[in-house]
Amino acid sequence: MLGIAAAAILLILILIVKLRVHALLTLVLVSLLTAIVTGLPMGSIVNDVLVKNFGGTLGSVALLVGLGAMLGRLVETSGGAQSLADALIRIFGEKRAPFALGVASLIFGFPIFFDAGLVVMLPIVFATARRMKQTVLPYALASIGAFSVMHVFLPPHPGPIAASEFYGANIGQLLILGLPVTLITWYFSGYLLGKVLGRSIHVPVPDLLSGGTQDNDQPKAPAKASTVIGIMLIPMLLIFLNTDLSTLISEKMVSADEGWVQFARMLGSTPIALLISVLVALYVLGSKRGEKASALEKTIDGALGPVCSVILITGAGGMFGGVLRASGIGKALADSMADLGIPVLLGCFLVALALRKVLQLLP
Repeated sequence: MLGIAAAAILLILILIVKLRVHALLTLVLVSLLTAIVTGLPMGSIVNDVLVKNFGGTLGSVALLVGLGAMLGRLVETSGGAQSLADALIRIFGEKRAPFALGVASLIFGFPIFFDAGLVVMLPIVFATARRMKQTVLPYALASIGAFSVMHVFLPPHPGPIAASEFYGANIGQLLILGLPVTLITWYFSGYLLGKVLGRSIHVPVPDLLSGGTQDNDQPKAPAKASTVIGIMLIPMLLIFLNTDLSTLISEKMVSADEGWVQFARMLGSTPIALLISVLVALYVLGSKRGEKASALEKTIDGALGPVCSVILITGAGGMFGGVLRASGIGKALADSMADLGIPVLLGCFLVALALRKVLQLLP
């Protein structure tokens, strides 16, 4: 079982990294091969294992990722990202402009994906570095690191959502515990690393994007930074409300059967909290500012295309995980980690490191 697991993961790496096969095709193919090799009943592989786990993962992830992408796109097209960055630079001062851009990216990275947020912020980053007449690394890494840690550690991004569903973790508690980890990781691996590398490595500002060119759908009057921050806080506050009520219920301070508690917990569920935020953003950043309904519909629709690939790949990852559990590989891996006598996280890191070294040795 362990040999099959190692071979399956190695095959995934080879297909994706070396042969450049799309991740969705790779995960579906390797999931099917692993199910066959481990001896799962042929009649139940497709529907009972592959499709069931694929759909189960999408059911909990797709809605959250889609709503998060919509919210991020509305903030993007309203000019809120640039307004937020400009306001933070005024607050923190020009000498701490990299820190200000990093904080803006942290806030903006809450609902938006890494690649989309970075595309929006890079022109602002380049324009700021040119204005400060500095190398671009401190500014770029502060922003890149911010989007990266938000995408990795906090919902509504697909990785944290999928992990929370798999382990049965509470989304509110995930936010509370993940936020300090996110900030500390960004400070050292993004902000400070950029400052250190910027002293010895001079990277000029690219001429192509340094002017901060605007898209055709960019409004003439950008949304205010305070408005954007207020909208970003809506889902966080609603989810925290749900978490607080769950704590009060566990302490028997309130009853879970009361109508107002059930209604408040429904509002604080992640999909409903994001839905409310999107609706508020549609009005505040769209209709209230004079945007036509057809333009807003186009904006929302355009947010879904880029995330479809991420959603499907996440579902395929759930499919592969389902095969590992159904075949008994998951239990074998867990037992082996326990026998090693080392923490699970360290064991997983060592396995990943070994696979990476093997991959580097391949022609």
